[in-house]
Amino acid sequence: MLTAFARAFKTPDLRKKLLFTLGIVVIYRLGAHVPIPGVDYTNVQTCMDVANSSTGLFGLVNMFSGGALLQITVFALGIMPYITASIILQLLTVVIPRLEALKKEGQAGTAKITQYTRYLTVALAILQGTGLVATARTGALFQGCPVASEIVPDQSIFITITMVITMTAGTCVMMWLGELITDRGIGNGMSILMFISIAATFPSALWAIKKQGSLADGWIEFGTVILVGLVMVGLVVFVEQAQRRIPVQYAKRMIGRRSYGGTSTYIPLKVNQAGVIPVIFASSLLYIPALVAQFAGGDSQWKVWIDDHLTKGNHPYYIVTYFLLIVFFAFFYVAISFNPEEVADNMKKYGGFIPGIRAGRPTAEYLSYVLNRITWPGSLYLGLIALVPTMALVGFGANQNFPFGGTSILIIVGVGLETVKQIESQLQQRNYEGFLR
Repeated sequence: MLTAFARAFKTPDLRKKLLFTLGIVVIYRLGAHVPIPGVDYTNVQTCMDVANSSTGLFGLVNMFSGGALLQITVFALGIMPYITASIILQLLTVVIPRLEALKKEGQAGTAKITQYTRYLTVALAILQGTGLVATARTGALFQGCPVASEIVPDQSIFITITMVITMTAGTCVMMWLGELITDRGIGNGMSILMFISIAATFPSALWAIKKQGSLADGWIEFGTVILVGLVMVGLVVFVEQAQRRIPVQYAKRMIGRRSYGGTSTYIPLKVNQAGVIPVIFASSLLYIPALVAQFAGGDSQWKVWIDDHLTKGNHPYYIVTYFLLIVFFAFFYVAISFNPEEVADNMKKYGGFIPGIRAGRPTAEYLSYVLNRITWPGSLYLGLIALVPTMALVGFGANQNFPFGGTSILIIVGVGLETVKQIESQLQQRNYEGFLR
């Protein structure tokens, strides 16, 4: 593998793409530490040392921003607005006929949907930026910190608007950087930035586990976590690469004097067809009642119940609800992202058929049957992987931002595999040996 990297850097155009991607990553990480106006960073650092805020409601967003959220920097919102906008547009494509027609138009329609995604990203960035500023002003961003309410000393309208505009502009710059990587670098730009954001939190999280450990000054806990992480990476790679291949044959057709078709191929159905989206959906949905309860005044019975049952990651109610939501969203997302009837119609149109299955409706029913069967183990796998931080919370006393937790490890492995495949394909085009021998 190291030899393949050396060969990649020896190829001039591939070396340019890799260096360009690394340069964008450096710019992105610098922006994650640039402060925004109106924030007292002495109080921010004090609160980050006193309050373990990464275990609160903002843990997921903070992870996607590479730790920039709790520091309230230019890139504090991370790429969460873009991720949310992309998911919303993808769901609306199934519901709104106009978007579905654009999706079928090819590259022009995709460009139009991308433009809508950008507009929605800006709107969501303004909304989330306003919420973050309001949370910081009330002191709810750092619970348990004595100077949490003094993070934003000047609470005038002008300073508030300036902070929101700055964070929204930071999100737009991140979106632009991601598109630059996609066009001129290696891999999908947004995925690469997401990968870097999550990977940037690993060293501090691992060192925090070492400092909290009690066995041999924490080195035993540190080594155990590293070992668990390696095992989890191997498991995730195995499942992410697993797929059910449904054979498809195309009948031979004679057009004039030439014959077409007569080939055999397959439809690859991944075990984890939904990817990491069910975990993000379930996490976001569980944050809503906790966030409402946090801003609700008084000590009403429903607020106390939510605080006791749905905000503590090791509570049985939270664990069961989280697991069931992941399973539900896995089936839901697979149902809207893969249309068996459309696949069966396309196969029939081009003379394809599954051996032993009649073309048309029987093919669609067979695809639905197979997809439901492989979605069950995929959804259970997602639920178990997502509960790893909870087990770490109980076993090691770690926080819910356990470095090898469900969402982070799924994204790290998924993006890593896709990026390696792209480098592999470009190396093979130049008759070089790739990563896989």
